[in-house]
Amino acid sequence: MILIAFALAAVLYLLTSLHVYWGLGGVWPGTDQASCARAVAGFRGIDAMPTPFACFAVAACLLLATLWPLALVGVFATPFPRAGLAASALMIALVFLGRGIAGFTPAWHRLTPEMPFARLDRLYYSPLCLLVGTGFAFLAIKGFLS
Repeated sequence: MILIAFALAAVLYLLTSLHVYWGLGGVWPGTDQASCARAVAGFRGIDAMPTPFACFAVAACLLLATLWPLALVGVFATPFPRAGLAASALMIALVFLGRGIAGFTPAWHRLTPEMPFARLDRLYYSPLCLLVGTGFAFLAIKGFLS
């Protein structure tokens, strides 16, 4: 269980770092704002990255989520009861699972048709969301049972 918690925390920390980088004006994996936006956001007609505020807001949420699996396995100290941590981990799981599932729906493809996002989302982003959501669900269930 601790291995899953550390793996989730590592992945979420990496995603947090990427969102901070984008908030500071970074353009990887593109070469400019437009190409980066088409690779990481993919919304129809997008030609610039989301605002720094949006990037930092997502980074803050991801950073908070990074601490959750560590708190559930007792590595990160928290005053919250285990049942509350498990319940909120289940909600985090549902967010990631919902995003992962959405990535495979026709409605999402109509909303985010830009390439290379559409291809990257199908191959990497949505499956990663499903994996992270499954990890959180596993930890939440284990948290309820212990």
